[in-house]
Amino acid sequence: MAVNIVPAEFYSLLPNSLTVFTSVAFVLVSIIVTALYRHYKYFQRCNKIPGPPAQIPFVGSFTEFLIEPEEIVPFFLKLHKTWNKYPVTRLWIGPLAMFSVSGAEGAEVVLSSNKIIDKSREYNFIQPWLGTGLLTSTGSKWHQRRKMLTPTFHFKILEEFIRVFNEQSAVLVEKLNETVNQPFDIFPFITRCTLDIICETAMGCQLNAQTKSDSDYVQAVYKMSRIVHQRQMQPLFQIEWLFRLLPIGSEQKRCLSILHNFTDQVVRERKIEHEKCMVQQKSESPNRKDEFNSKKPRLAFLDLLIEASQDGKALSDRDIREEVDTFMFEGHDTTAAAINFSLFLIGNYPEVQKKVNEELDRVFGDSDRPVTMANLNEVKYLECCIKEALRLYPSVPVIARQLMENTDVCGYNLPARATVTVTPILLHRDPKNFPDPESFKPERFFPENVQGRHPYAYVPFSAGPRNCIGQKFAMMEEKIILASILRNFHVKALDKPEDIHLLSELILRPRDGIRVQLTPKTRSN
Repeated sequence: MAVNIVPAEFYSLLPNSLTVFTSVAFVLVSIIVTALYRHYKYFQRCNKIPGPPAQIPFVGSFTEFLIEPEEIVPFFLKLHKTWNKYPVTRLWIGPLAMFSVSGAEGAEVVLSSNKIIDKSREYNFIQPWLGTGLLTSTGSKWHQRRKMLTPTFHFKILEEFIRVFNEQSAVLVEKLNETVNQPFDIFPFITRCTLDIICETAMGCQLNAQTKSDSDYVQAVYKMSRIVHQRQMQPLFQIEWLFRLLPIGSEQKRCLSILHNFTDQVVRERKIEHEKCMVQQKSESPNRKDEFNSKKPRLAFLDLLIEASQDGKALSDRDIREEVDTFMFEGHDTTAAAINFSLFLIGNYPEVQKKVNEELDRVFGDSDRPVTMANLNEVKYLECCIKEALRLYPSVPVIARQLMENTDVCGYNLPARATVTVTPILLHRDPKNFPDPESFKPERFFPENVQGRHPYAYVPFSAGPRNCIGQKFAMMEEKIILASILRNFHVKALDKPEDIHLLSELILRPRDGIRVQLTPKTRSN
């Protein structure tokens, strides 16, 4: 006789279980259908804006971006030539729409806005390193930090950094003397020099990257920059839990430990030094205090942060680290790229190098004395060369913002949460503002030639409320390093502009570096 081992209660539950299953299935299907419908409406709305058609409905132009890194810049240059008749162009990056403004008028709408200040989602991948410092923060936090840090770049404070610029430039010249009369890649030499400069001016400590290029900190900076770029370009690396399981996730964790521990140690030491100075000031007589203040070396950036963090009222130690790390990142790579591309172009145009040499001879003669603040105002042609190099090769090739609400740009209504970009490498090649745009012509930036040009036609340091806070610092540094190199060497570029393969990473860089050959200059004295 068979025994029924299934309880009778089970059968009474079947209708209820079936009902629950049906309800859950209905809810899931409803969610999927609603999501598809919303995306369909989003797809339709975005497609009203001109741009290349999506290859796959709902998914977009995913396959168009399965290209090698060095093909990205040529791809967008070609795309720009096809669609630049429209003030706004729509691109499909997978299922997401990205909108690019093409002219100076559109750039002004985006960059001058006090509402369009949120960085795009691509900046999220740099937050493990920089947190939400000045580069990545938004809203009230960004406004507060910007207001607090602006005095750090006052003219008088920048003048005190000239000594560091000159000293590290002298170390660079010594290193370059070891390479004369032979082909070599100058890019890493310049990068290590700018890394030493920003470390000393921002934190008050010497990194010695030029003499110890294999240091853990220097290597961690390079590796983190590569990791961030890989995450921006590889969809799989953007899945946080998967990224953490992969070797690249472990490598990021190791690099962050090195970078954050270094910064934390410097901050602790500077705070102790700051406290000692405060105690000493209180114990000194008024006259001695004045003498002490006049001789005290001023580290404007970190000192300002430490003073603001007294009693934890404004900035915690973590807040300080965010800003210090931000300036370490932003303050060396972009400047190094500008210097390298300037040398590359000057080394390609003998007539330009001749004019630069004539100007340097007028200002410095045969002396090897350091550059002064007054000299920086005298090397006007060199400054035009830097500006023209930044026109052709802007250190930051793309400026990307996220729209927080529906926004009208040049007659088009762009949806909230979309990414909108201003692309300096394309904007700077607009023949309406720069005739014969592919040619290197420093005279474009002579005062008489700048007059009447649209103020947003040239934005190598961005523009508007989120412009680069350190652009004066960068220009001073670039002038001094370039003057130091060109006072000591004749530069011959070994590649032509048309042969350079550009990589659009965190900064614009040449895939194969900047190959040059240096010839020492002889001094008459």
